[in-house]
Amino acid sequence: MSWYMTEDDIRAALAPFNIANRLEGVHVQGGMVQVSLTASREEAARLEPLCREAEAALRAMPGVKNATVVLTAHAAPPAPPAAEALLPGVKHVIAVASGKGGVGKSTVAVNLAVALAQSGLKTGLLDADIYGPSLPKMLGITTKPEVREGKMIPLEAWGLKVMSIGFLVPEEKALIWRGPMVMGALNQMLGQADWGELDVLVVDMPPGTGDAQLTLAQKAKPHGAVIVSTPQDIALLDARRGVQMFNQVGVPVLGIVENMSYFCCPNCGHRSEIFGHGGARAEAERIGVPFLGEIPLQLAIREAGDNGAPVVAAQPESDVAAAFRNVAAEVARALAG
Repeated sequence: MSWYMTEDDIRAALAPFNIANRLEGVHVQGGMVQVSLTASREEAARLEPLCREAEAALRAMPGVKNATVVLTAHAAPPAPPAAEALLPGVKHVIAVASGKGGVGKSTVAVNLAVALAQSGLKTGLLDADIYGPSLPKMLGITTKPEVREGKMIPLEAWGLKVMSIGFLVPEEKALIWRGPMVMGALNQMLGQADWGELDVLVVDMPPGTGDAQLTLAQKAKPHGAVIVSTPQDIALLDARRGVQMFNQVGVPVLGIVENMSYFCCPNCGHRSEIFGHGGARAEAERIGVPFLGEIPLQLAIREAGDNGAPVVAAQPESDVAAAFRNVAAEVARALAG
């Protein structure tokens, strides 16, 4: 069988399990296999062993790096395992989130993680944005992770252990997946990756406050969340929703970061508050959570990200790198406290 197997290959491999009438979706991409099955509430527990057997059969196929068989929303699957079972060697999980896209959440997550690693903490970074993975580009990683004894081995860059769906699919490939497929991929990168011993795992969350965010918050059991916003009123409104989401699932909010806080002209030094200024600080005070710091809008951040070298690592003596390190220090203090 070729490395680039088809859905028909997967369906043929599942034929001995007599589940054709339950198959809701099959997706194959880059050696990762996602299968979703329909089941009633009463059938869910009984079908779990069959799902695990089917996963084992799929993983034994040539070219399969990992496989997940999940029950769809039509069923009521058993409660997900505790965070300790998914991430046994990880001391702390930090979710970096925003209520909307376009506020620089991934940039903050990457540089926060690198700054934490520079401070001496064993740090990992998980790209949980399945539809729009950006970490491979921002970290300059073009290789694929190895699989050893059924576990994916996170790649390493800039002092971090890193996992992203972007390592497994072509950069230009659009993933058109239903919810169960997304949940399966997230479960693989969490529970079926060998993260080893980490002081902290930074999770770059998808934008918004939907099912993926809620499920990930419940399964990874973050010890705290960092909310990223710009100073604009509309962005702050979405950040407020993000805070409420984490409150509802019992995840403490470590604080708010104001990204793109201001712009200083590199030629004359004139400061312009393009998106306003101070809104995130005021919002943090209003809702009673810490304000973690301001990150300016600078060309160096964009250039470093496009070149695959986070600005904290590429220009460690710059003012913007210092701003990210200050945020990292506040996060580390919050975790320690």
